[in-house]
Amino acid sequence: MSTILAIILITTVSGVGGTGLGGLVGACVKKDSQKMVSLLLSFAAGVMLAIVCFDLMPSAINPSGTSSQMNLFIVIINLVVGYMVVYVLNYLIDKDTDKEVPHLLTKDHPQTADDLGELIHSKHYEEHKEKHSGLFTAGVVMACAIALHNVPEGIVIGASYAKDPSVIFGGSGFIMAVVIGLHNIPEGMAVSVPLISGGDKRLHAVLVTAASGAPTVLGAVIGYYVGLVSPVMLSMSLAFASGAMLYVVMGELMPEAILMWRSKMPAMASLVGIIVGIVILYA
Repeated sequence: MSTILAIILITTVSGVGGTGLGGLVGACVKKDSQKMVSLLLSFAAGVMLAIVCFDLMPSAINPSGTSSQMNLFIVIINLVVGYMVVYVLNYLIDKDTDKEVPHLLTKDHPQTADDLGELIHSKHYEEHKEKHSGLFTAGVVMACAIALHNVPEGIVIGASYAKDPSVIFGGSGFIMAVVIGLHNIPEGMAVSVPLISGGDKRLHAVLVTAASGAPTVLGAVIGYYVGLVSPVMLSMSLAFASGAMLYVVMGELMPEAILMWRSKMPAMASLVGIIVGIVILYA
């Protein structure tokens, strides 16, 4: 099997499979599962942080094929660009969702996802049972926004594979595909719950949710081929990928995990994730 075909298949499982699984979980969601989701998010954040700090960034600074250190200014600029791209996409997601579901801004619906019901918008159905069309629209908006959001996540996977194309399984590319797939589960839940609550059939909602993960494949192909152009482009793509993942970890996963379960356990789960990431990379 060629490398690019393997990347496409793996990324499809990560993007489409991860969000699809989240959509399926959202169709059968139970309110008492938020602690498990919190630990899942924290663990994924820890693994991502280990990959970024101990693999992607060192490889961006000293990409393969070069005998000298890459210009740190170029690396830092692309790191910031990657961070800001995902930040802006998440800002647009929040802005569009709040527009479609204005009550998110009231005291009963704070913007922060402090429990699983708030993260996946299940409370919309409880308090607005008659406003099915508004819920459905919110689900559609969320699906489109997350589809766009998945492109830079795919770039992370592709750029990681470009660093060492000969390693299909066990390298940083495969690890990032796995943890991004885990990260996509709550996002899939955020799409399917308002769709179903808004009157959509469960099977159709799950399929739409899974489809919103498809752009991850496009991002992976872009990241892979850009990384192969030259050592400089590889360095830039790896730095971009690192910035994108740092926002996912610091701006999404950890805040959501801690707000959903206010205890020391999310931090412990992140530590376990970091250790697992280090073991996978160096064992």
